[in-house]
Amino acid sequence: MMPEPRVPRVVVVTGTDTDVGKTVVTAAVVATARAAGLDVTAYKPTQTGVAPGEPGDMAEVERLTGVATVEGVRLRAPMAPRPAAALEGADLPTLADHVARVADLGVRHDLVVVEGAGGLLVELTDAGETLADLATALPDSGVVVVARSALGTLNHTMLTREALSHRGVRSLGIVIGAWPDDPDVIETTNRDYLAALPEGLLGAIPLGAPHHDASTFAAAAPGWLPGLAERLAQRLGTP
Repeated sequence: MMPEPRVPRVVVVTGTDTDVGKTVVTAAVVATARAAGLDVTAYKPTQTGVAPGEPGDMAEVERLTGVATVEGVRLRAPMAPRPAAALEGADLPTLADHVARVADLGVRHDLVVVEGAGGLLVELTDAGETLADLATALPDSGVVVVARSALGTLNHTMLTREALSHRGVRSLGIVIGAWPDDPDVIETTNRDYLAALPEGLLGAIPLGAPHHDASTFAAAAPGWLPGLAERLAQRLGTP
């Protein structure tokens, strides 16, 4: 099934695993949308592994793009939100809380980019609801899947795609979160395979991208995500 050309008003960024490059991809999506003339923000429902006062993922997005962002709840332990919250005796926001926050941001911005924690089925709420449940509950949304370049990524990517399809969640495409300067034959064949999927490959982020300053990052991002830039050039459609 070919993807719809229209970019929804909420783009959810998930990963096939932890540490695959979700934050830099979130920043690149934000920068690409801004280059297309859209008023954009980013939202992180749950930030784990960061103490109060320390810069988290949304601070990194702000550093790379200059765009103001919003963080939901913050937990110290570097693990999935539910066990991290249990260690602190903290209550997690409900799914309705997150939906309301995104809706409020959507009133004030053309596009809201939501960065998940870990993979698609990591639980975000005390009721056990996941990022997939959040994407399902958000009107006019779609998911960008961030994948690795190396061996094992095809299985992880196909599992994530199957989970999205099973829930009826729209997949916008795949991004390789860290593309090496000198890819090996496995990485190049993986990239070709992902590009041939129905939703396609939106692009790949160079391995050193997070080291750029904001102006360099913003100028380069649309070139890293040509599949997204092309669709954003058509602007956001009417739901």
